[in-house]
Formats: sequence, structure tokens, C-alpha cells
Amino acid sequence: MKSTVRHQARRVQPWHAARTSAENHPPAVAHEFPTPADPTICTNCHAVYSRKVWRWPEASKAKRVDRAARGLCPACKQVKKGIFYGLVETVDRFAPDEEALVRARVENVTERARFTQPERRIVSIRRRRPGLEISTTSQKLAHRIARELHKAFGGEVRYSWSDNDGALRAIWSGGKVGPRPEALVPRKKKSAKRR
Repeated sequence: MKSTVRHQARRVQPWHAARTSAENHPPAVAHEFPTPADPTICTNCHAVYSRKVWRWPEASKAKRVDRAARGLCPACKQVKKGIFYGLVETVDRFAPDEEALVRARVENVTERARFTQPERRIVSIRRRRPGLEISTTSQKLAHRIARELHKAFGGEVRYSWSDNDGALRAIWSGGKVGPRPEALVPRKKKSAKRR
């Protein structure tokens, strides 16, 4: 008689495997507020909540938007209350023109993120003694900002996540703010060779 022994392989995953770093998940603050009616229009930023996602009106496929409920989106509530889950600190002193370049870079990154995800916003940008302090609605946006500052101006970035609520604190230092020399030189276009 042949006996079969079934081994049930139990997959052991690390504690962080359940989380995902995909950018399409809402920030943690979205889970703190009650779920709005479907569809709902934010009275502040005019984002539309439809099919469990906040979208901009032109990207939303919600029907009967004219009869939609009115309310505030989680990002507007978060900005109003001053709650943030991402913090980027710059620890270098900037000249006024350098600070303008850093602020412009931060605004560009934020606008790109907000284009598809209305919940990614800057809560505040404050000047500190050695630099700037940028607080964001999500840790992902703070990570993006710190990474872009590092890519654009060099330097060093240190990240630390909070165990309590998953908030991110990124510290950027040592970057050379200003246009890079290779960015000032126009690139020559290669001419296509015909045979």
C-alpha cells in the first residue's frame, strides 16, 4: 500500500511583505476619515471621489456628477488640520536664488504627483535656520521630493520611517544648488546618416 504524505509548505514572508510601495495606494491619512458617498466632489480642490478613488474631474468617469454629494477630500482635510506623513529637511543654507531653485524643483515634483493622484500634496514649506522644512500629505511624496533633490543637486539623503504611523523623515544635505555645468551646454543633435 502506497502512502502519500502531503507537506504543506508554509510561505513565511517578512512583516513588510504585506505592504506595497506602489504609488496608486492612498496615503495613510485617507484611512482616518470616513468613506464619502459615491460620487462626492471636494468643495475646496474639486477632486471627484468615484469608485473608491479620488480623481480630478477630467479624469473621473463618474456619471451624475451634477447630483454628487459635496465634502472635503482627505488631502484638503489633512492640509487644513496640518497633519503630515512625510517630512523633508534640507540642512544647508541657501542664497535667495538657490532657495528659489529648490522650491521650484519641489513644486514641479508635487505637480507631477498631483496630476494623477490628488491626495499627494504639500502641507507646508517653512524656512528654518539652516534650510527648508517641507511637510507632505504622504510619505511617498516626501520620498519623491528627497530623491529628486538628490538627483538634481547631488549631496546625501538619509531616510527614517516611524514605526508608529509609517511617517517618513528625509534629510537632504551637501548638495550644490544651481544649474549643473552639463545642463548649461546645449546638446548637439546627431545627424542621421543616409545610405
